[in-house]
Amino acid sequence: MASPRPGLSPLHPAFVLSTWFGCGLLPRAPGTWGSLAALPLAWMLMQWGGTVALLAAAGLCAVVGWWASAVYVRRTGIDDPKEVVIDEVAGQWLVLAAIPTDPVLYAIGFGLFRLLDIWKPWPASLADRSVGGGLGVMLDDLLAALYGAAALSLFSLWWSLP
Repeated sequence: MASPRPGLSPLHPAFVLSTWFGCGLLPRAPGTWGSLAALPLAWMLMQWGGTVALLAAAGLCAVVGWWASAVYVRRTGIDDPKEVVIDEVAGQWLVLAAIPTDPVLYAIGFGLFRLLDIWKPWPASLADRSVGGGLGVMLDDLLAALYGAAALSLFSLWWSLP
């Protein structure tokens, strides 16, 4: 497990939220851990309130993530810390809101979002290079998630055909 960076207490709400309760501190591929942690919560939100609940949670997570990431970036002095994974949570939820709760579709959605988050197709790549602070941390993942949601929605339609 990675140790917290100096400048922000591990007990600070911005630290807890931006690292998604410590998932971002897990070794190797913190973004993957953050996306993985988002899956069961997405499933529960979809069961409880459907697409509206998951989209609302993704929106709330994006706003809270903007604040928490901004505090984290400002306090640590690092532009896009790898341990900040709340952006992956919001992006993963956005992708999964495009499909019904199906284990195969969730697995595909997970892999697709990770691929797009790493690849960063335009305009996500532009946002990654040119937008700083908390907004920059969040924006590239949310833009990549829009591509993922569109692609997964189309795939889901094909998947459900008789």
